Amino acid sequence: MTAVKKEISAGGVVYRHVDGKLEIQLITDRYGKMSLAKGKMEAGETIEETALREILEETGVTGKIINQVDMIAYTYEHPDYGQVDKEVHYYLVEALSGELQAQVEEIKGVDWYSPEQAWSLQRSGGYDNNDIILQKALSQLDIHVS
Repeated sequence: MTAVKKEISAGGVVYRHVDGKLEIQLITDRYGKMSLAKGKMEAGETIEETALREILEETGVTGKIINQVDMIAYTYEHPDYGQVDKEVHYYLVEALSGELQAQVEEIKGVDWYSPEQAWSLQRSGGYDNNDIILQKALSQLDIHVS
């Protein structure tokens, strides 16, 4: 019996203020689902460094971590390794600079949305386990959705 492989990823709910309005970043992943920028931790990185690097690589935006949002854990079947225990750590990240630029090798698109639009898109076209992440992040920004 082989040991279960463990994989750690990190990413974030990225936000910015434009003309006094709050905007939330969502990506469209390679499967056409609404999601949050995230990716696998590389050797020598902290989880926080992973989150910021992945956001920059996938979306072109440099950010700073404001707060931890939550961690989701699940198991999936990898074709080579078998069962993988995955942890994804999410942070609330304020966008500092950069122009939106989707990393086409990884994702189909990235855009900014009002909190209400972002929540609606997440609920209708996102992954169920991201509902709680987006809800908690919006709550930290004093936006309450249900």
